Amino acid sequence: MTQDDDGSFRQDHARLWGRRAALGALVAGAAGAGWWFTGPPGQSEPNLAATGADGAACLKLPEETNGPYPADGTNRLNGATVNVLTESGVMRRDLRPSFGGLTSVADGALLELEIRLVDVKAACAPLAGLAVYLWHCDAAGDYSIYGRAEANYLRGLQESDASGVVRFTTIFPGTYQGRWPHIHFEVFASASAAVSGTAALLTSQIAMPGAAAQALYLADARYAGSIAPLAGVTFEGDWIFGDNTPEQRAAQLMRLSPGGVDGLVTVGVLRA
Repeated sequence: MTQDDDGSFRQDHARLWGRRAALGALVAGAAGAGWWFTGPPGQSEPNLAATGADGAACLKLPEETNGPYPADGTNRLNGATVNVLTESGVMRRDLRPSFGGLTSVADGALLELEIRLVDVKAACAPLAGLAVYLWHCDAAGDYSIYGRAEANYLRGLQESDASGVVRFTTIFPGTYQGRWPHIHFEVFASASAAVSGTAALLTSQIAMPGAAAQALYLADARYAGSIAPLAGVTFEGDWIFGDNTPEQRAAQLMRLSPGGVDGLVTVGVLRA
């Protein structure tokens, strides 16, 4: 896979570190806002957490780079801006087919993913009406549009329901050299905000459980190309997840049902 043609991969990292540095300004007002922070000295983004009415804690997920393949209007490919968020058909639950006139379908192990959005500034209250744009690589480790010009699969936008829940039908992602298996996502104030180019409330990544990924990659020939990359990286050593606190990595790690079909992650957001 290749970098996009205007160097926005480097720009993504500059924006990432700028966002993380800016979070330092939130620390002074945390106690007054009813939420709390912890983290080791020098951590680029401290834990920002709250406790819900049920006594369970929620944690704001750390900001992460959207990478070189977001197709969200922030980068270019072959001289043109790539933005699927403005295309008809991007609002959907099932991410496996392509849309907008393309016909390629992603092949891989079924994953029913549930994302629960909660407000870290409001005692982990569910966030209804927000929008999640989600994208990830296919079983071969390629991203649609960039690595697969004939496809725009494994990308989609959904609004959260009254319980703050967004559901996607997709496949378990493969991986590629240097990265732990992961899923990218951005949270917007609404679907209209996402489509209009308004900045995301949160840009982050979900980590896949390692044991499940290894078992699948070894058993399913469609994931054969992911076996070696997975063997060469650890969750804690991944260059994106590795600089987060243990609590943040735990919050980013997707939980799987016993059958491995259903995935769940709770995403803490600082709602504007």
